[in-house]
Order: sequence, then C-alpha cells, then structure tokens
Amino acid sequence: MTGDQGPGLIEDYALLSDLRTAALVGKDGSIDWLCLPRFDAPSCFARLLGDGRDGHWQIAPTAPVQEVRRRYRDNSLVLETEFRTDAGAIRLIDCMPPHEKNQHDQPCLVRIVEGLDGEVDIKLRWVVRFAYGDAVPWVRRVRETEPVLDEYILAVAGPHTAVLRGDVLPQRAEHERAHELVRTVRAGQRLSWVMQWSPDVRDLPAPMDPEQETQDSEDFWREWTGKISYDGPHSAAVFRSLATLKALTYAPTGGVIAAPTSSLPEALPGNRNWDYRYCWLRDATLVLLALENFGCSEEAAAWRDWLVRAVAGDPADLQVMYGVNGERHMVEWEADWLPGYRGTGPVRIGNAAFRQIQLDVYGEVLDMLHLARERGLPESEETWALQRGMLRHLEKIWQQPDRGLWEVRGPDRHFTHSRVMVWVAFDRAVRAVEEDGLPGPVQRWRTIRDTVHAEVLERGWNPEIGAFTQYYGGTALDAATLLMPSVGFLPGDDERVVRTVEAVQRELQHDGVLVDRYSTGDRRSEVDGLTGREGAFLACSFWLVDALAYGGRRAEAERMFAELVGLTNDVGLYAEEYDGANGRFTGNFPQAFSHLALVNSAAILFGGITRDRKSRRNGPRTTT
Repeated sequence: MTGDQGPGLIEDYALLSDLRTAALVGKDGSIDWLCLPRFDAPSCFARLLGDGRDGHWQIAPTAPVQEVRRRYRDNSLVLETEFRTDAGAIRLIDCMPPHEKNQHDQPCLVRIVEGLDGEVDIKLRWVVRFAYGDAVPWVRRVRETEPVLDEYILAVAGPHTAVLRGDVLPQRAEHERAHELVRTVRAGQRLSWVMQWSPDVRDLPAPMDPEQETQDSEDFWREWTGKISYDGPHSAAVFRSLATLKALTYAPTGGVIAAPTSSLPEALPGNRNWDYRYCWLRDATLVLLALENFGCSEEAAAWRDWLVRAVAGDPADLQVMYGVNGERHMVEWEADWLPGYRGTGPVRIGNAAFRQIQLDVYGEVLDMLHLARERGLPESEETWALQRGMLRHLEKIWQQPDRGLWEVRGPDRHFTHSRVMVWVAFDRAVRAVEEDGLPGPVQRWRTIRDTVHAEVLERGWNPEIGAFTQYYGGTALDAATLLMPSVGFLPGDDERVVRTVEAVQRELQHDGVLVDRYSTGDRRSEVDGLTGREGAFLACSFWLVDALAYGGRRAEAERMFAELVGLTNDVGLYAEEYDGANGRFTGNFPQAFSHLALVNSAAILFGGITRDRKSRRNGPRTTT
C-alpha cells in the first residue's frame, strides 16, 4: 500500500450506513468516503475524489492479494471482505452501527480483522482530513487512567473530532501526516478498531465493544429485512435494493437521499459531476411505492411526513430538492483543491438545481400524496390544504417552460414529461374529490386536466418521428416518455405508446439492455448545455422494462430485467449510470433512483402491483 494512491473503480465499493451518514469501502480494504456526522456534512475521508492524502482508512495484507471475495451478511449492511494471499487468508468485517431512534448517538465505524488460515501481515493506515480534505487535524495519542484505563488517538480540527480506539493503535508514520500499523494476524486471531466522531472535544464518546456492536448491527438489519414481503424471482436483488434504500434514509426525519456521494462523474472525461447528497421530489412516488409495496409501511409514512414538512409554505417556493432536514439552500461551489475522481473534476459541493423550475415535481408530490391516501396513510386537513395551495399556484404557471426532469442547464423548454406530470397533478386532484370526497373546485381542475392531455397528444407527438419527443416541436427522444403508461396518461398498448417504445429502443437502447435518458455528444448539447457523453441511465432501462410489461411484451420485459439484475456489482449495488463500452459504473453511487426502479419493476413484473392498483380504502375518505 502506498500513501497517495487513488481510488478504485466505482463498482469496487460497498456501502456502510448508520441511517445518518454512509461510508464507501473499496475492494482494497480502504474506506475512501465518509462524511460526518450526516450524509451532506463535510468529509473526513475523501480519497474517492483525490488520493490517499485526502483522507482514508485502509486495512489490507501487505503481501500481494491473490483473491478478494466480499459479501454482506444475509441482508444486512455488515460487510465481510476476504483477502487471500500466498501466506494465508484474513476476513475484514466492517459496519456502522445503525442509530435509528436515539438522535443523540454519534456515528462510528467498527472494523474487525479475523485470521482464517496461515499467517498474514496486515497494514493499517489511518489518514484523517476534515473539510473535504482541506483541514489537516491536530492528531495526538492520549492515555487516560481515570476512571478507567482508556488509550486512543484523537484528531481535532475546528468543529470536528475523531477518536480511534483499538486492540493495537497505529503509530505516526515518519515524515507523513498519517498513522500506520503493521501486524501479523494468525488463524483464529481477531483484532478490532472503532472510530467515533464527536462535535465537542470536551465530550468524547465512551469506548464501545466492537464485537457487540457488530452483532447488534446484524440483528437490526435482520429484523428490519424480516418485514419485507416478497417471494418472487430475483429476491436477493429486491432485498438488497430495499436495504440500500433504507441505508440512504436519514432516520431522524425520514428523508431519502439520492446518493451518499458528490461529483462521481457521469462520463470520463467530462464535467457532468453533481452533488447528490440531498432529497429529490422527483423520487417521491417511487420511494413511497418501493417501500409500501413490500411491507415497509413505517418508512413510507416517514417519507410522506418528511415531504409534507419540506414543501410546507408558499407553493411558489416549491423546490426540486431539499436537505435531509428539509433545508432549502444547497448553494453550489467547487472544492478546487480536490482533483476529482481519477482526475475528473470539478468537485461540486451543493447543487444549483435547487433553484430551477421543474413543473414535473408538482405531479410527483400530488401523485405521491394521492397514493398515500390510496394505501391507507391518514391525512390531515393541513396536508390537503397544502395540496390545494400547490394546485392554485400550478394553475398560474403550468403553461411556462421549465428545466424538466433531468435538470438541464440549457434553456427552458416545454418538456413533454413535465407536461405529462402537470396532467398527473390535476388528475390526482380530480380523483381526490371524486374518490375521496375531499373538497375542491373539481370542474376547474377537470378542465385543466383535459386541456393538458389534449395539448400533450398534439404538441408532444411528432408524426414524422413517430413518437413522443423530449420537448414540444423537437425531434430528440427522451426515455422519460416511457413513464406515460406508468402514471396512467395512456394505456401501455396505445399505438402511440407502442411506437414511442420502439423508437426509444432504436435510438436510445444499446449494448443489450442499456438505455440512455436522452442523446448526448462530444459537443455542447443544445438541451442540457453541457459537453461530453454520459453513461446509460440505469433507471431508464427499468422504465423500458415497465413499458414493455404494460404493452403486453412480458417475456421480453422479464428477460431484460434479469440482464439488468446481472449488472449490479458483487454486493448487489448500482451506480447512477453504466458505461456499456467499458463495462463499468459511472455517476454517483450507490444511486437510490436505480434501486427504486429495480424494486418497482419487480412489483410490476412479479408482484402484480402497479401505481393504479385498486385502493385499500373502504368508501370515501374524509380529512380528520
């Protein structure tokens, strides 16, 4: 191991989570990304976006490794990595004990090395860099004798404090700002370390039992996944996806982030690097369905409650994304001291898209709240008043152009998908009155709904192309049009939908089952205002699966689903995109949108569950 080596391939990482923040562990035994104390906080390990000097914690054999095998214990997030060398084998056990209920618990990392056979020399290297690699902490060794013997390494910089305890503590590396340890591990021997975080150096966390914490973590995940109700094909992929969605949930509020990383590039080289450590309203319906369809009703309710709190206020201020606590400002800036993943910058912190106008989010929010009513989640007068306020504002602005689902940084346009989701918003409002008995100007909403529907059929359809296009008057295709049958805009066997599916397959599908969200090229795109190509958007591939199923092409849909499941990495995780030419992941990782799409495709194909399945309600619902 060298001190300044860079990160591995994106697919080489596994996820750890304590339901507050997350760490990424590489196949080389290095934790290369960790933000403390929550998902969107500054990192203390940032090798993922630079090199080893930007912070990491590696435990691995010193000798050449002949084989690496990894797995999660059952459906948990307790990770086991086995390294085999000529001299023997060890197992590295990693976890972050989940703290779902106690909001006062601080995050920690537990790492245990177990000797399997022979004798293996391991090296531990611990390099802490706070503030995205920009703050070198003051690090010292502390030995306390009262009230009990406690020896640890303390790293302090500004508001951040890290404490490392273990069976054997590393020593300061000569001429480096790092700590290292070399040790021989024999068969049957176990060594453990615990790293904890504190906001106050005067109030350090107490020592923890690493073995007990690991067992408690496994028990937590076993109990949680035990309530998942699914016994169909590809169950391992479905369970892992649901566990990943749980892992990306900020437990104190119920918000689900898009990904725990920032600025992993969508193309190499390229500048499509974004910070995804926030909660997107575009995910609203998919999150509710993914959780509620498979028995995770508490998480579905928590997500609904997070969303209602986040969007409360003036409907004119509705944003496309929020922080995990519902924060409204994700000001975008560049950490220019970091070179970016494998030298592909810029490294962006924050996301300027929060200021964009995206009309589709109104449809997503209203669809999700409609489905929450359908699934029996109680609603108050306040939440219905909030929805009516959103509809009043949407009545004023629905004819405006916007930036669309993909948050393009080119000019505003009349995106077809945005218009479809405007239709969804008013359609769900009409159904709330007609089916739930809720009060509202149903005739006005019905008129707007029907007007939007007719407009999309006229202006979104291009007869020369023979498909619905990305925006009115355009010729480019967009995979988002595959969602039309999913949201009930048109039946899956409607000729226009069928022809659009066929056009997407011709123009956007490639390398077997991969589907681009829209066409990008080497020159600056007139749509998104960016240069460079990007990988195939994995969620779009699952949307094609759904569209095929809705169109009666079930066997084809099932074959495609099986191939997509085969694209996960060795521990069942997806990134945002897949580079078919090079057979590797691109984009932020792991990506909730990809796992949401997998879970919802499984519901459609093997669970007989669709968005418009019959309600669980008994008669009209009234507010309470």
